[in-house]
Amino acid sequence: MTWTTRADLRTQVQKLWDKGELLRGLMDSAAWQPKRLRLVVPGSAELVNQVEAVRHWLAALRGMAQVRIVWRTFFHRVLGECTLPDEVWLDSPQEGLALLGKTPDARCFLAVLQATRDHDTRLAERLWPWLAKRALTALALADDWPRLLAVVQWLQAHPRPGVYLRQVDLPGVDSKFIESHRAVLADLLDLCLPPTAIDSGATGLGGFCQRYGFKDKPLRIRLRVLDAALAVPGIGIDQDIMLTQADFAQLNWPVQHVFMTENEVNFLAFPSVPGSVVIFGAGYGFDALHDAPWLQRCAVHYWGDLDTHGFAILDQLRAHLPHVQSLLMDRATLLAHRAQWVTEPQPVRRNLPRLTQGETALYNDLRDNRLQVSLRLEQERLGFGWVSARVNPVCLRSEQVSPP
Repeated sequence: MTWTTRADLRTQVQKLWDKGELLRGLMDSAAWQPKRLRLVVPGSAELVNQVEAVRHWLAALRGMAQVRIVWRTFFHRVLGECTLPDEVWLDSPQEGLALLGKTPDARCFLAVLQATRDHDTRLAERLWPWLAKRALTALALADDWPRLLAVVQWLQAHPRPGVYLRQVDLPGVDSKFIESHRAVLADLLDLCLPPTAIDSGATGLGGFCQRYGFKDKPLRIRLRVLDAALAVPGIGIDQDIMLTQADFAQLNWPVQHVFMTENEVNFLAFPSVPGSVVIFGAGYGFDALHDAPWLQRCAVHYWGDLDTHGFAILDQLRAHLPHVQSLLMDRATLLAHRAQWVTEPQPVRRNLPRLTQGETALYNDLRDNRLQVSLRLEQERLGFGWVSARVNPVCLRSEQVSPP
């Protein structure tokens, strides 16, 4: 039997709920248009051959008080005069909500709307389109909605405040609350703040503080001094130093070579090199290095995993430091450590335009599985003697690397 059942009609109404249409209908009843639901009825032969099934089917539909059924009477050559449903309509959002058991949710959503109006009528005017578009989101946030409005109103009164989120002093609002609702707050603030209060260049959750003028937790860079002549007085011989991005950018050391590695043990065990420091890298996050002009004067060597992701990181680093040279990411190193090869879980497939010709050739071999399927040589698997023997000779090279 393929006739439309109560469950089928409910499923169609559920789709209206999932799209937010039923809650939007509560916001402007005049704009609501009755929804015609899809209806499949028994055919002529089924009316004759499945009389009992048709009778039960009709009784079930007649019991649906939340929809309006338009009936059609016609003459059947065997049964005579018959009456069947011809159309099914959902006339109001309230009926759809009742059918789904969502009436309590509707009351909660209406409370959100009323709270918005009561909070500030001008604020409500700005937020009304968002509430209509994101009705289900607003419903899910009903318990937090008054505090979200309070944050928006606070920023209207204190545009680009220049304080940490922790310093927003509102009842029931702490930094964790703001951080956990950054996505929604960004939507609301973009609607309610003037353009002068928004840094449009800062996007995403990570750019929330910069976008709305909060102080952000400073990025930190970890480095080790590899030459005693560069040692910072008073901190011992280990010279494992953590600096803020601003302090790192202002360094004025006579550094000739900067090494970067993604592995902490490699960072800690990196051999001594005259006039050099080593930086503990941060994967694809190189923004902290961008504002350090002294790096432009140094030879920079990047040591990453010998796999497609390692070359992708190198490619991205060159967007910030075009002169960076790769270290221990060559074919000879790969082939010398065949016993240490492992599998890369999800290789990169895109082209990497900032690699040198030799790097591109090796990257293509890895990407296209010419040596082994999803081949990977992790940097910590390299023999340390191999590493030590190749660090100083690399430092003697003065040529700068340019993409092909």
